[in-house]
Amino acid sequence: MNGTELHQLLGAYLLGGLLPAEAAAFEQHLTVCADCRRELDELASIPALLDAVPVPDAVALTAAAAAVRERELLPPEPVPAPRRLLDELAARRRKVRRRWTAAVGAAAAACLALGILAGSWLFQPAKPDASYSVAASSGLQVTVGFVKKTWGTELAVDGRSLPADGILSLWVKDRDGGEDRACAWSATPSGRVRITGATPVQLARIASVEMRNAEQHTVAVIAVPQG
Repeated sequence: MNGTELHQLLGAYLLGGLLPAEAAAFEQHLTVCADCRRELDELASIPALLDAVPVPDAVALTAAAAAVRERELLPPEPVPAPRRLLDELAARRRKVRRRWTAAVGAAAAACLALGILAGSWLFQPAKPDASYSVAASSGLQVTVGFVKKTWGTELAVDGRSLPADGILSLWVKDRDGGEDRACAWSATPSGRVRITGATPVQLARIASVEMRNAEQHTVAVIAVPQG
């Protein structure tokens, strides 16, 4: 994929709609594209805002995104001419990318409309059910607030003096040894970040969270006491 096609993956990446290979390609693209890094930073709050959308609206948005993804995975209808087949496949891919962009725009618009109708109080962050911090002699500080949800756990990350370049990510490790990526973001020049992530792992099952850099080296570890 060229730079334009990779740029069109931003919305799907933000909403967790990419296949592993596509996500890896987009993260590699982020390391060289300042525009995509800036847009990702600006839209980083969208997943958290979607959590405030009424359930029927959220289900409708999820179903629409799933339908688009399913259509993308369907093979093109057979046609006799190879050239025509390639042209139709390219047209389909362009159409799917545009629909993904439209889906992200619709989600953002739904969140904005909800905020206008319900007031800013609706988007106030929930009080964490638990909060843990870690600090290093280098000045690095990370605090993670955990909010229990019926579907898992929401994580509010507040970091200072973090690595100033590359892609950073937060990984949740459960008590059975499994792990799940809760969120990822582009490092900021100031080393400061506030971002919200999510994991299907329930708070009682979380053993620790790890912050990793682009090379998947551990930058910080926060242990979560049991019980």
